[in-house]
Amino acid sequence: MHSLPVFVFALFTALITMAGGVLALRLKSRLPLVLGFSAGAVVGVAFFDLLPEAFRLGGGDNSLTVGAAALGFFLYAMVDRFAGHDHNCHDDPHRGVMGAATFSFHSLLDGLAMGLAFQVSRQAGLVVAAAVLAHDFADGLNTVNVVTRHGASRGQALRWLAADAAAPLLGACLSLLLSPAPTVMGLVLAGFGGFFLYIGACDLLPASQRAKSGLVTMAATFAGAGFLYLATRLAA
Repeated sequence: MHSLPVFVFALFTALITMAGGVLALRLKSRLPLVLGFSAGAVVGVAFFDLLPEAFRLGGGDNSLTVGAAALGFFLYAMVDRFAGHDHNCHDDPHRGVMGAATFSFHSLLDGLAMGLAFQVSRQAGLVVAAAVLAHDFADGLNTVNVVTRHGASRGQALRWLAADAAAPLLGACLSLLLSPAPTVMGLVLAGFGGFFLYIGACDLLPASQRAKSGLVTMAATFAGAGFLYLATRLAA
């Protein structure tokens, strides 16, 4: 029965996500560095995790996968523009909600992916679970950063963090009911890769540079991307 290990790993994922978010709240006094690290981590999730997996699942149709990623990027940019109205508006909660909702839905897909992988084989499930565990610490950190960056209170940040942490458990439950084609999952992952590229490059990174530009902040961004790169390589 593959459901038991799926839920065990989904629970570990929830705990790791919470740990990342709590750390982000504790390091609020060093927000520029945390934002810089978070920007690198978000872009790293797209480049080193979501997009490679999307190409693998795409069945060789790279143009369709690239198109889905581009659609995700520009769709998020359009919605962000109409919801936020002004890129210099740091206290617009709508943009924070959009970002947090995206991370939460990504976490739901993580739980779904683990469940579907365990349906294929125990070995495939363990590989996917390791990859999920490797980057969900950054997911919790990023969820808190993206909502607090746009004026959310500590309580609101904790509620979104709880939603993000619970999402893999919901995804694991859905995996018992669904069995989507790999190509469909690939397109969904590519779309989220586009979302994350926009959030990291067009929201979090400029915010970190506005708060405190300099080599130290940029180094934090490289550290975030490097952390995700190493995590995905070790989990592979």
